Amino acid sequence: MEASATRSGVVQPPREGVNVTAALEDQPLVPYETQRVSYWYFMAALALFVLQLLVGLWLAGGYSFTYPQWVTDALPWGNTRAMHTNLLVLWMLLAFMGGTYYLIPEETEREIYSVKLAYLQLLAFLAVGVTAIIGFAFGWSQGTPILEIPRLLDVFVVIGALIFLFNVGMTVLRGRKTAIGGMLLGGLVFLALLYLFGMPFYENLTIDWFYWWWVVHLWVEGAWELVTAAILAFVLLKVTGVPRRRIEKYLYIEAGLFMFTGIAGTGHHYYWIGAPDLWLWVGGVFSALEVLPIIAMVIDTFLHERDAGRPIQNRVVWTFAVGTAVGHLIGAGVWGFAHTLPQVNYWTHGSQVTASHGHMAFFGAYALLNFTMFWYAIPRLRGIVHYKPGPAFWGFWLMSVAVLGMGLAFGVAGVIQTYVERVLGQGFMVAQQNMQLWFRVVLFLGVFVLAGALVSFWHLFRGEREPGPAEPVG
Repeated sequence: MEASATRSGVVQPPREGVNVTAALEDQPLVPYETQRVSYWYFMAALALFVLQLLVGLWLAGGYSFTYPQWVTDALPWGNTRAMHTNLLVLWMLLAFMGGTYYLIPEETEREIYSVKLAYLQLLAFLAVGVTAIIGFAFGWSQGTPILEIPRLLDVFVVIGALIFLFNVGMTVLRGRKTAIGGMLLGGLVFLALLYLFGMPFYENLTIDWFYWWWVVHLWVEGAWELVTAAILAFVLLKVTGVPRRRIEKYLYIEAGLFMFTGIAGTGHHYYWIGAPDLWLWVGGVFSALEVLPIIAMVIDTFLHERDAGRPIQNRVVWTFAVGTAVGHLIGAGVWGFAHTLPQVNYWTHGSQVTASHGHMAFFGAYALLNFTMFWYAIPRLRGIVHYKPGPAFWGFWLMSVAVLGMGLAFGVAGVIQTYVERVLGQGFMVAQQNMQLWFRVVLFLGVFVLAGALVSFWHLFRGEREPGPAEPVG
């Protein structure tokens, strides 16, 4: 029995009981021509990710050694840190948008509403990003961490986001409705709305930081979690034979936990800004629960494939998907929960322990999720399904182990900083001197992260096909 075809000609996953591997192999590589717009989003995101790593190495070098004064004057730490964090936001947003443009046609069973708008939006975001990064080098900034881009550029970001939402929304409204498409669109709308709260400047700094955390926390532990769940569900459906209804139930659980724990979890940030103490307990206890459905989704998919007696076919994509789940568990879940408990966060808030949690959570939860989509979509866009997996595995393990080591080194540095500054009452520079060894460890491991990224990305774009069973023709 073969997989069923829709009216648009797209081959859908077969019913249970058929040869799933053969059916998946028979599907066209790129069912919709407009999916190809995602390729340029992926290219831009990967280039910006490498640039972010280079800036991060520069920052780690500044902590590890003493740069000449003229170098420090030319590139002050505050400016380069703004480049590092904003490059993170920009490349991940472009990756999410590219992933959206790739999966939405298959979920809705129709072409993207407007390819011209998709390219216009990409150019707008790249123009704003490049302008902002250059502006940071010259001190052109609002000064608010992570949301430093000036108000004028904020306006163009909002325009680009509206174009994106209109394009995706029209595609969804005119096509098939699925839980994946709905979850993805909902997460993107929520992400765009939250950005508006970070645009004004409130004269009362308590209010200003209150809404700042609305943006930063509810982006990464709210809207981004919804987007992550939708993209990961789509990829798992494509590379395994797991039934759609089995995957979709975790999307509903994710949405529920986001509403009841992700929003409440914002409270674990409310130290030193005058918010009621109750928020610290609410935020510290509930903040890490929204990662559970994503972990359960991957585990359940594995159990389904094992019980069905089917080996995982695309081991590279599966490895990155499992890495996403494990990264969620360790970086965002365990590390986040341990760090945000009120008794701990009282001492470590704003220290290098925060940097430890941040690096492990962002890489494990979102970078690996985007790499999962890259490794599924980009080879197909290149006309390849079967490829030699060796370099991809090397890249994965180099990046993952090195980031884990960086997180631990940041954590040790943060404990030292907390003890020296907040227990002994010593000055900032005394703490820096005691942490310097661990920043050298961060710098050393950062080189391996960059090497792993380059190896993986080189193979992603230059790797050649190898023979595979029933390989479809692109």
